[in-house]
Amino acid sequence: MLKGEVICLGSDIDTDLVIAGRYLRTKERAVWAAHVFEDLDPTLAPRLSGAVIVAGRNFGCGSSREQAPIALKEAGVVAVISPLFARIFFRNAINVGLPVLEADIPSCSDGDEIRIDLEAGSFELCGTTYPFTPLSPRMREILTAGGLVNYWRGKA
Repeated sequence: MLKGEVICLGSDIDTDLVIAGRYLRTKERAVWAAHVFEDLDPTLAPRLSGAVIVAGRNFGCGSSREQAPIALKEAGVVAVISPLFARIFFRNAINVGLPVLEADIPSCSDGDEIRIDLEAGSFELCGTTYPFTPLSPRMREILTAGGLVNYWRGKA
């Protein structure tokens, strides 16, 4: 069971908005976390720890940079929910251990509490339960391991 406070974002959030290219000269994940969404809202990064991002369609579009889901995870994002993800972003997020869930989004407000049950394929928001497209058992195993590298290390 995952839980957190909602941060609501719009549609078409591309990876350049998640982490601007000017911060990719470093491999310091803490730098990425400190500057996540800086060009969208400079006050957002410090509010992401323990948050669940609820976004509109087409989250993670644009370049296929793996640093975008890493920056979100390092900033403390618990999960991202969107009706549609860019496919490469979706898989990169799973591979780094960041849950991404495809669901039609009910109306929400920043600060709403959300609970996510990966096994059941549902989340509860404002007292109502909503389904999301279930993740495969393998994807859930990868998330439980903390990402693809840890998953394969556990298989060795």
